[in-house]
Amino acid sequence: MDRWEGKIAVVTGASSGIGAAIAKVLVQKGLKVIGLARRVGRVEELAADLADQPGELFAVACDLTKEESILEAFKWVIDSVGPVHILINNAGLTKATSLSDGDSALWRQVLEVNIMALCICTREAVKIMKEHDIDGHIIHLNSIAGHQIQNVPDFNVYPASKFAVTALTETLRQELVRDKTRIKVTSISPGVVRTEFQEGMGGDDMKEMLAQIPALKPKNIAQAVVYVLGTDPDVQVSELTIRPVGDPF
Repeated sequence: MDRWEGKIAVVTGASSGIGAAIAKVLVQKGLKVIGLARRVGRVEELAADLADQPGELFAVACDLTKEESILEAFKWVIDSVGPVHILINNAGLTKATSLSDGDSALWRQVLEVNIMALCICTREAVKIMKEHDIDGHIIHLNSIAGHQIQNVPDFNVYPASKFAVTALTETLRQELVRDKTRIKVTSISPGVVRTEFQEGMGGDDMKEMLAQIPALKPKNIAQAVVYVLGTDPDVQVSELTIRPVGDPF
């Protein structure tokens, strides 16, 4: 991780859960971290808590469902902090509905955040990395649901959105190879992680089931991010799958 000290990392969805844990550990490792979130006040609180750490956390308001908001955020990063070395596409969303009689507005929200925002943030980060000749790293927070379909009620378009992340990771890797860059791209696919995210996963029965099964902690995923970032420049971890011991899925 030494080579990233003082470098700039953008973390989407940094206000809670996995995103906040990732932002925290990167600041502790000496990076300048830009935390993008709608609930920017939470990121500001975290930044204050980390004021004595080697790095620094900048809170930037961003609505990932709006492309202009993403573009404004990346412009702020370049103008105020510097070029992006690392992008962590952490923000993700699920909504309780179905495919057979579901709410198309809810589907659209999930696809906007899980696919379109990820693609737009990635495009902007890669453009910056190429322009500044940076051997950067793009990390997509995926899911085991992006590799196998689980029998989970009300999952609707969520697994499809995560299968898309799996495909987007490999497609981007191939593009970066063709472009002769040394930018890395990694998909990290956790099993169940105990976060606020579960509040969007179905009704009370679903939440009770999730509360009873083994789960990872946000800090476990942050440790995985540190691992993949800490690999040698010639090593690329394309996919890292993490499950809690005893995972029934």
